[in-house]
Amino acid sequence: MAIERDNPYAAFNFLVDLGTGDTESIKAGFQEVTGLNNEITLVDYRNGNERANHVRKVSTLYKVGDITLKRGMMGATDLWEWVTTARNGSQQGRNITIQLRDETRENTVMTWKLTNARPMRYTAPAFNAKSASDVAIEELVLSCEDLNIE
Repeated sequence: MAIERDNPYAAFNFLVDLGTGDTESIKAGFQEVTGLNNEITLVDYRNGNERANHVRKVSTLYKVGDITLKRGMMGATDLWEWVTTARNGSQQGRNITIQLRDETRENTVMTWKLTNARPMRYTAPAFNAKSASDVAIEELVLSCEDLNIE
């Protein structure tokens, strides 16, 4: 359930549930989530007897963008195991939730629900021996069938 207020919420308090019910462990802690979007396809249409001399825009199908999750490497193989399952032919998707929290981290103020999400790309961290200050970040890109907001 979305909670409105006058000031915008900060983007750094969020929880990700990869369909396992886990939002509290280190494995569920993501640094970044991007790509939460819908795109509606419009087609041009015009009757031959239209009085207006322009086309009408008619809404047709919509599609959900690809969602990217990034987190620091900590030795967990859960994302890779999910990718391996998908690579081996599993069509089983997961229902994933991303919850924006308020500054107290006590209240969920908005939730994005991804329906039937599946891994489509995994990227291991880039390694660089010249930089001692970088964190090794793994990336998982998901494709899903639907996106809803509560």
